[in-house]
Amino acid sequence: MLNKPKTEQRARVFRNGRSRAIRIPKEFEFEGDEVTIRKEADGSLTVIPDRRERSPKEIIEWLRQQPKLTEDDFPDIDDSDMLPLDDIKL
Repeated sequence: MLNKPKTEQRARVFRNGRSRAIRIPKEFEFEGDEVTIRKEADGSLTVIPDRRERSPKEIIEWLRQQPKLTEDDFPDIDDSDMLPLDDIKL
């Protein structure tokens, strides 16, 4: 899936209401009506056609491609007003 040769072509960008849209050339036509758009570190955009159903293998591969999370990715939580777990009766 990811090993296909890369092709590039210039495309027109236009305004559609308050959003910007890209006219996808016929040579890049794909099935479906939804995509995932990812902004890379260098500012380039990657457009990936979405398929409704993904196999577990595809999901795992997608997760492996995501940037590693760090402690900075998680907000600090003020839990000072919460009971300690030992004091909670279930």
